[in-house]
Amino acid sequence: MKKLINKPENVLKEQLEGFQAAHADHVNVHFDPTFITRSSKTRKGKVALISGGGSGHEPMHGGFVGAGMLDAACPGEIFTSPTPDQMHAAAKACDSGAGVLNIVKNYTGDVMNFEMAADLAREEDIKVQNIVIDDDIAVKDSLYTAGRRGVGTTVLAEKICGGAAEDGYTLEKLSDLCRKVNRYGRSMGMALTSCITPENGTPSFDIGDDEIEIGIGIHGEPGMSREKIKPADEITERMTTEILDETPYKRTLKEWNFDEDDWVEVEVEDAPFKKGDSFIVFVNSMGGTPVSELYAVYRKVAEVLDGRGMKIARSLVGPYITSLEMQGCSITLLKADEEILKYWDAPADAPAFKQ
Repeated sequence: MKKLINKPENVLKEQLEGFQAAHADHVNVHFDPTFITRSSKTRKGKVALISGGGSGHEPMHGGFVGAGMLDAACPGEIFTSPTPDQMHAAAKACDSGAGVLNIVKNYTGDVMNFEMAADLAREEDIKVQNIVIDDDIAVKDSLYTAGRRGVGTTVLAEKICGGAAEDGYTLEKLSDLCRKVNRYGRSMGMALTSCITPENGTPSFDIGDDEIEIGIGIHGEPGMSREKIKPADEITERMTTEILDETPYKRTLKEWNFDEDDWVEVEVEDAPFKKGDSFIVFVNSMGGTPVSELYAVYRKVAEVLDGRGMKIARSLVGPYITSLEMQGCSITLLKADEEILKYWDAPADAPAFKQ
C-alpha cells in the first residue's frame, strides 16, 4: 500500500483538519461529534439541507457544503456510515425553524442512522424529513444495502435541492423535488481496478489486469458481471444502454408522515425514459481515472443519446463521488424538466462545486 497518510487510525481527523484549513472561508469542521457546516449560519426561514455517509468518496459530501448546496455534511470513517449523534448535532446546528431535509444514500447503515437521528431531532421539535436516493440500476441488493444503492444522483440532488432551498422552498415542497430527482435519475458504474482502505492495507477485491467489473459499488462491492476489458466505446455503450433500457423500477421506501406522526412506507417508481427526453449527463471518476478518459466516455454517451432521439441539456464531468483510488467511472442520466434545470443552473459556492 502506498498512501499519503500517517497512522491509519488518524486518517479522517487529519484530512478534515486539512479541509478546514484550506476552506475556512466556506466551512467549519466540528469534532466530537464530527460534522461540517457552512461558515455562516443557516438563514432564518430556510430549510436546512444535510447529507452524509462514509468517507473515502470525497469531495462528496463535505466538498458540497456551501451556498446553494448543503448546509451540513456528516462524514463517517472510511466506507463506514456516520453515527446518529453526528447527524443529530448537524441538524441542531443548522435548523433555523423551517426544518431539515436529509438526503440519504440507500445503504443500510446510512438509512438506519439517519432515521435514528431524525427521531432524536423531532424530540427537540425540529421538523425533519429523510429522502433516500437509490439510483444504481446494476444490482437490487448488495453487501451494503437492501434494494438499489445510492450513487451519482445524490450529487445532482444536493445541487438541485440546494438551489431550491435557497429560493425559499418549504420542507414539504423540497421533499417533493428530491423525490422527483430520485425517480428521474439512474446510474451505473464500472471498475478497472480495486481500491485500498487505509485500515486494511489490501485491495477490496481482486481483479485481473485484463478484467473489468461492470456494475461496481462505490465501496468496492461486486457488480453484475466480471468481464474481459474492452474498448471504451463498447463499455460506455453497454452501460448507457443498460440505463436507458431499465424497466421503471417499483420499490418501497420509508419516509416520515407528519400527519400520522410516524414512519410510513412509500411506493416509488422510476420515471420512464423516452425519445425526446432531455438529460443532465454526469460522467464521474471513481477516483483514479484521468478526466481526459472521462471525456472519451462522455463522447460516446452523447452519441448513444443522439441515436435515441434524446438530448443533453446540461453536463457534469469529473471526480465528484469517488472510491478512494479506484480506477473506473460511473454514468448518471437525470431526466430534466424546467424545475430541475432551473435549480441546476442556480448559483452555488462550495469548496468542490461552483456555479
